[in-house]
Amino acid sequence: MSSLEQMYQQVIMDHAREAHGRGLADPGLIQVGESHQVNTTCGDEVTLRVGLDGDRVASLTWEGQGCSISQASVSVLHDLVEDHTLAEAEQAMDAFRDLMQAKGEGPDDDKEDLLGDATAFVGVGKYPARIKCAMLGWMAFKDALIQARKDES
Repeated sequence: MSSLEQMYQQVIMDHAREAHGRGLADPGLIQVGESHQVNTTCGDEVTLRVGLDGDRVASLTWEGQGCSISQASVSVLHDLVEDHTLAEAEQAMDAFRDLMQAKGEGPDDDKEDLLGDATAFVGVGKYPARIKCAMLGWMAFKDALIQARKDES
């Protein structure tokens, strides 16, 4: 294993052990959405709650169980989108999805800067079964955003 792969593995393990945003909380906002997602292949699951303040992701909290990839991925998601605009969150989601579809090819410099710690998941794209683990929290976030915005006119 290369030193870069070891570093990426360490980033994932650190996020899995000290998960950011863990613990569902009431954001105390009008626009709140929640989604529960399960990876039926392996049993990983996550419940994610998002609170919006206008066009900003004011709060993202979650609770879940599963492999280190699924738990670390939602922790990284938290760091990338909380306190950011919806447009910035959408950019992060698109970049992460592209990373998962790149079959282990690293992102370009712009996407690497945008993804931050999420770049550590580059190797996951080589393993289709693990992509579902990494995407679990991101799919919950996407669904929770729909729920939070459903009353907008």
